Amino acid sequence: MSLLGIRWTGTTAFTLTEMRVQLHEGLAIVTSMIVQVVLLIFVVLLDRAILPYALVGAVLYSVFMLGQRVQNEAAYIRIDHKLTELYHASPLSAEGYFVGMSTGVLLAYLPPILVIVGVLELSAPLHAASALVLVGVASALWLFTCSLGYIISTFFRDNRAIWPYATLLTNLFGVLPPVLYPIGFLPAYWHPIALMLPTSSAAVLVEAAQGGLVTLTGGELALGAVALVLEAAVTFLAALYWARRSARER
Repeated sequence: MSLLGIRWTGTTAFTLTEMRVQLHEGLAIVTSMIVQVVLLIFVVLLDRAILPYALVGAVLYSVFMLGQRVQNEAAYIRIDHKLTELYHASPLSAEGYFVGMSTGVLLAYLPPILVIVGVLELSAPLHAASALVLVGVASALWLFTCSLGYIISTFFRDNRAIWPYATLLTNLFGVLPPVLYPIGFLPAYWHPIALMLPTSSAAVLVEAAQGGLVTLTGGELALGAVALVLEAAVTFLAALYWARRSARER
């Protein structure tokens, strides 16, 4: 099947296969929430006022970490199992391989993310508008992080070489910017930089839609929204191109 020149052959089958593979790693799914849970405990104990920000951030941080799962899985299949050539020799398209892997990882890790969403709804109920914004920005963030993770995975021949870059990306996109804390903690001159990062722009857009959590201008919110959409679209198209190129080189 082809849509807009992109072949999706085998996407559904590989999605289900990847989801089953990930579900066999139940301990990894459960422990994927440790950082978020520990952070939320500290917030409850030290400053409950920022709990709504921390909960929104925990949801989006969890979505961002899906890209690290895709990065590790793609590298593991290619380097350790050496199955990439087998997949590319099958009817499975290169695009279906990348998208199927990303979607399978999402489906497997979705339950613990929904648990945090449930806690968010109990602690700081979302309005209809902010709930829709949360779904939209989380989808864009998922596209960005899975695309970036997949592209990075193709540059290495040793899984251990990937670990420092995974840590760097986690700190750069998930820890340093205002994802798990309010953007108001940053000086105003740092706001444009924060709003151009997909993780912090996603968090700020949800908080703005909720009302009363952030006080930013319309221009600043527009900057965050445009940056998030462009970054998601560009990295996704780059990953599709890179998947086809990698398949041709094998």
